Amino acid sequence: MITGCLALNASYEPLTMVPLRRALRLVIDGKAEIVEAEHERPVRSERTAYPRPAVIRLTRFVHVPRRFRRQVTNTFLFARDEYCCQYCGRTAGVLKPRESLTRDHLIPMSRGGLNEWTNVVTACSSCNTRKANRLPDEIGMHPLHAPVEPHFVHLSWAVRRLTPIQATYIRVFYGEATLKQLEDLERATRPRSEHHHR
Repeated sequence: MITGCLALNASYEPLTMVPLRRALRLVIDGKAEIVEAEHERPVRSERTAYPRPAVIRLTRFVHVPRRFRRQVTNTFLFARDEYCCQYCGRTAGVLKPRESLTRDHLIPMSRGGLNEWTNVVTACSSCNTRKANRLPDEIGMHPLHAPVEPHFVHLSWAVRRLTPIQATYIRVFYGEATLKQLEDLERATRPRSEHHHR
């Protein structure tokens, strides 16, 4: 079942996921066209029925910045770092019951560090406590990967699920590697109960 609709730019570049109601409104208003639909499950109104959109394409091109200037949130930070502590390498799934993933500032805010993408990493609570307000060089704790500001497409889909049809458009526009990263992120965010049922 489709819970959201993939919106493409006029150039077929994947932009974001939109709720079904918003997708239909864009189509009805002539601002988008349906590219892929679930025809066996139409959306009915009082007077008519519409195919249930899975992928829509905007009729006019919208400019999207190459880098998506988003505030750092833990949801996107953990997704960027693949739900892995950047100091000890443990993932969320193997942390002890009282441990959790947290945000660590390489240069602590108490020492002038900023809350920006290039200064924050995912850290388990144990590593974060051990590092405290010291610099990486002072305690010999260096992140596994240098923190970077993620490309907007990674942020946009890091916490969403794609249907196979929707995934096709990501693959076509961004390549297999990006699609694999997104699928890996989706697997990492799926509740553990779902892992057991698969």
